[in-house]
Amino acid sequence: MSFVEVMEVTAQGFEAFGAAVLVLGLLWSLGLAALVWRRSRQGQEAYRVLRSAFGGVLLLGLEILVAADLIKTVAVATTIENVGVLGLIVLIRTFLSFSLEVEIEGTLPWRRATTSGVGVMARAAADARRTGAEQ
Repeated sequence: MSFVEVMEVTAQGFEAFGAAVLVLGLLWSLGLAALVWRRSRQGQEAYRVLRSAFGGVLLLGLEILVAADLIKTVAVATTIENVGVLGLIVLIRTFLSFSLEVEIEGTLPWRRATTSGVGVMARAAADARRTGAEQ
C-alpha cells in the first residue's frame, strides 16, 4: 500500500470518526437533556443543556472534519485548486465554529477562558449532573 493510499484511508477514518462523533454526540446530548428534564421538570433548563451539549458536539465534530480535510489535501492531492478548496472549507468551518461558540457561551472568545468542543461538552455534562444534585 502506497503512502497516498494510507493517507486516503486515514482521512476516511477521520471523516467516519467525525460523523460518529456527531451521531453519538446527538444521542448523548438528548440523553443529558432528558435526564435534566426528568429530574427538574423544567423544559427551559433541559433545552439549555441540550443546546449547550450539542453545540459542543458540533464544535468537536467540525474540528475532526477539518483534520480529515487537511490530511486529504496536504498528503493525498496537493494541487493549488485543492489547497484553495481546503482554505475555503477551513474558512467556512472556522466561521461556523466561531458562531457556535458565541451562541453557546454568549460572549466573544477573547473575553473568556479558552474553550473547545470537548470543553463545552464537559460543562454541559457537569451542568446536567449539578441540576440533578439540586433536586
